[in-house]
Amino acid sequence: MYKRILLKLSGESLMGEKGYGIDENRLADYATQIQNIANKGVQIGIVIGGGNIFRGLSGAQKGFDRVKGDQMGMLATVINSLALCSALEAIGQKVRVMTSVRMEPIGELYSTAAALRLMDEGNVVIIAGGTGNPYFTTDTASVLRAIEIKADIMMKGTRVDGIYTADPEKDPTATKFTEITYDEVLTRNLRVMDLTAITMCRENKMPIYVFDMDTVGNLEKVINDEPIGTLVKP
Repeated sequence: MYKRILLKLSGESLMGEKGYGIDENRLADYATQIQNIANKGVQIGIVIGGGNIFRGLSGAQKGFDRVKGDQMGMLATVINSLALCSALEAIGQKVRVMTSVRMEPIGELYSTAAALRLMDEGNVVIIAGGTGNPYFTTDTASVLRAIEIKADIMMKGTRVDGIYTADPEKDPTATKFTEITYDEVLTRNLRVMDLTAITMCRENKMPIYVFDMDTVGNLEKVINDEPIGTLVKP
């Protein structure tokens, strides 16, 4: 059983079947899964992407200024974080939103000490706004926060049930890894996370577990060490 985890959630997954924005049913499913492991005594930090609303890099490719686009993407992560916070509160889970840049009263300014204090008090802590800087993805922000809060593992909840030799949605011959090293991920150019995030994980020996978060009950299975995804390790 893990004592403390950093859970990275995909903004795109929050869309559910809608194709844009936030699917209330998907949000409720996520909230229930998170509360179930919180009830087991696991301390949880969460970082959510913003791709269901706006992605800075995509905006830059369409003519947006990259810095402004990334700042819009950071705000998208705040919207998603508030939505998840609301869903958790609705089922009685203690939860707080922290932001990487000043945004009171929307959230408390993030600091490692404050986040750890809130976790010790039984709160799920959602850290919004990426790193607070442009040119950094929410994957990189997730790794940074995982290292800062000294998480046992970073769990990357996606719509795919692990890491494959190729994109399983495009290549039917793709096979799944149960375990893989950071170096193999880099050598094979597998798109688990961006290069900065993977390198940070490798340098700080932060293990990553990639799994399908969209199937209800999977988060608890991962916490119970059931091998349903892919472990990335040194």
